[in-house]
Amino acid sequence: MIIRQSLLLGMTSFLSQISLVAAMAAINNMIRKYGALDPVFGQEQYAQIPMAVVGIVMKFFQIVISIVVGMAAGCIPIVGFNMGAGLKHRVKELFTKLLTVEATVGIIALIIVELMPRQLIGIFGAANESIYYTEFAIRAFRIYLCMIVFACINKACFIFLQAMGKAGASTFLSLIREVVFGVGFALLLPVCFGLDGVLYSMPVSDFLTFLITAAMIRNTYQELNEPVETA
Repeated sequence: MIIRQSLLLGMTSFLSQISLVAAMAAINNMIRKYGALDPVFGQEQYAQIPMAVVGIVMKFFQIVISIVVGMAAGCIPIVGFNMGAGLKHRVKELFTKLLTVEATVGIIALIIVELMPRQLIGIFGAANESIYYTEFAIRAFRIYLCMIVFACINKACFIFLQAMGKAGASTFLSLIREVVFGVGFALLLPVCFGLDGVLYSMPVSDFLTFLITAAMIRNTYQELNEPVETA
């Protein structure tokens, strides 16, 4: 029984990572395809700009998400201990604090990408590139990461559910975000919006996932408010 539960929780992380790879593969393929159809980036001398820019944007995103994952993962042993001890009120309090801090991280990141995209480009060594590079990079940062607050909350909830032993709910949330929404919108939106459609696929996916996450957060609070059964 213990081994089966451990395997289920481990499989959750495995499927999460695999689904993320699938989403990134879809995004990269669509950037390559629709970048070649763009009037500017279809030219040979500018062909590498979209891939390079999205790579920079994803590097910043990974830095933010690493902070989010680190804080959420730090809660795992605390959640496990208190759930096992029947101290649900402590788990609820920790959940509230985690969501608050993760949202704060997302807000700070959002302010940075919306107000200082040019400075971010300079940090990654691309300050002296062509005007097309700079314009697309600014647009990519502001569009691609405009829902990063929701992305932070989604990731925190995914890990917290896993810590509570809810492997099914955690896996469902991860697969919905990365495969159904992440891959689906990366393939569909460019058909209507071209290269910009690839950029919009990220915020649309994060927002729709957050609607599901909000329902899971509500259900989690309801469960944690239930009295502990005593023998």
